[in-house]
Amino acid sequence: MKGPGRLTELAAAGRLAAEYPRVRALLLGASDAELARAGRLLARLDPDEVARTHPGVPACTVAITGHGTVAGLVPALTAELARHGILTRPHLAPFGTYVSELLDPASALYAAEPDLTLCVLDAGVVFDEVPPSWRPGDVERAAREKAALLRKLAVAFTSAGRGTLVLNTVPLEHGHAAQLVDHRSRARLGIVWREFNTALLELAAEHPDVVVLDLDPLVGAAGAVEDPRPSVYAKAHLNAEVLAAYAREAGHLARHLAGRTRKCLVLDLDGTLWGGTLGDDGPEGVTVGEGLRGEAFASFQRVVGQLASQGILLAVVSKNDADLVRTAFRDHPGMVLREEDFVRIVANWGPKPDNLVELAADLGLGVESLVFVDDSPYERDLVAHRLPEVAVVAVDEEPAWHAPRLLRDGWFDVVELTREDAARPARYRAELDRRDFSAGFDSLADYLRELDVSVDVAPARERDIPRVSQITLRTNQFNLTTRRLSQGEVAAMATDPDTSVLTVRAADRFGDNGTVGAVFLRRRGDELHIDNFLLSCRVFARGIEQACMSAVLLHARATGASAVVGTYVPTPRNAGARDFYPRQGFRRDGGADGPDGARTFRHDLRHIAPAPGHIRLTAGFAASEGTQQ
Repeated sequence: MKGPGRLTELAAAGRLAAEYPRVRALLLGASDAELARAGRLLARLDPDEVARTHPGVPACTVAITGHGTVAGLVPALTAELARHGILTRPHLAPFGTYVSELLDPASALYAAEPDLTLCVLDAGVVFDEVPPSWRPGDVERAAREKAALLRKLAVAFTSAGRGTLVLNTVPLEHGHAAQLVDHRSRARLGIVWREFNTALLELAAEHPDVVVLDLDPLVGAAGAVEDPRPSVYAKAHLNAEVLAAYAREAGHLARHLAGRTRKCLVLDLDGTLWGGTLGDDGPEGVTVGEGLRGEAFASFQRVVGQLASQGILLAVVSKNDADLVRTAFRDHPGMVLREEDFVRIVANWGPKPDNLVELAADLGLGVESLVFVDDSPYERDLVAHRLPEVAVVAVDEEPAWHAPRLLRDGWFDVVELTREDAARPARYRAELDRRDFSAGFDSLADYLRELDVSVDVAPARERDIPRVSQITLRTNQFNLTTRRLSQGEVAAMATDPDTSVLTVRAADRFGDNGTVGAVFLRRRGDELHIDNFLLSCRVFARGIEQACMSAVLLHARATGASAVVGTYVPTPRNAGARDFYPRQGFRRDGGADGPDGARTFRHDLRHIAPAPGHIRLTAGFAASEGTQQ
């Protein structure tokens, strides 16, 4: 039985909450209709019951409000988040209250402490404000007033809210334009409407905690915006198809905010990146760049290259001869991608799951960071069975569909692209060079000495805020509390006199690693509390975390603190950091673990271990304590 059918069986048996961790796998490859049915089943679950039964399942609290009736979004959103292994905690605001709920910091919406607030807009936000007999000028006045109101709501949310506010552009329905009988007026209405949507899109640039989904591409794919019956009778102005597309985009955003954005795109070759079989046809005989199918494969390669240009790591895992693969990339005239575009090409005859595990280890990533694309159902099923954490994208013998199927799930979507993103491929190539370099040493100590590591710990500047927020969203292994922070929340902490946000930059003989970590500090009386400490997996095992902690402890002592207190919250992915505080001289505070398993540790600042001798540490915030070495 297919996964969605099994989901129905579990629901009928009252076992859906107990088996919730299986839902993600059961929804793999589900059709739109199957997802809709699954959403209706999952929306009936009590999120508290699921959380009690499975405390390790990540949850996202989503507040849903808007101009019209938006209750239909709850099942679709619940299914989309479940596809990514996330439990939905919905808070549905009363009909017609979006303005008062967002303006009032004491409202029930803010009391729900949402990670994600969806304010769903439709054309009625403007057309409800025009007179019965209207002209484009009336719409223009109403649109300007509504844009000003929405800007006010964004400001209020930034000041009083928590998490991310999602707005959307508003499609102009044919039924409104058709009420104007002359084409010049319709053209003017089109201009007015585009200016209104432009004003909405600009809100995302003005407010870092605001995301604006552009519905035009979604409506183009989903069809008509409005079914007249639910629109007229129930004020549900966006149809089920558009709401499903909206939920998919919101699900991508929730996945990113939960720290589940992917980093590496892994591609098969034969039938995926080019046509034909390299072993049979030879490097000159594979199909790419010429003919209808060849152009389709070239088009797919251009899409892959576009993703790579924004910092997505590219790799190959293929059952092929490595020399033939290199020759094909180097010599085939129709090839868009070349060998140097990939951080690693794995071409051998071993099982692909084993190769994916080895690839992830070489890159210093978890397998949950990988997206694997293959045209072979056998290989896809094998990877999905052996490595369920890997996102598997199914493509087939029709290459024109490769790009839409890869892009459909927004695996690499982020709120904002940073300077670090663009530099990521070069830095991972340097990391592979480091691994090759380390092979020439008899001991780790000798390797680290020759690596010539420098570390700079300094207060975050305004330009660092997007990157620091991104680190909290994407770092899972060395993340002591796994608290995810939006840009607005990071900025607020950076400017609060009682808190400090520190960036950690690292470099070595192979180049600049960029901003690889962050430390969040808070003063409580005469104690300094570490709200969180995060470090990229790219720079593990080099002593950087010990150097940073030494700098923080010396800073605390120099500024009169009596102790430093840190908290570790265990998750399925950060077990490697479990003993970090004890290894740095902290002692376990008395008392039982917190409800989330949190453990508190304390350092009395009497004996502070120095930074590892192989690291050149600069900590400007604590220079008076001699931390510049």
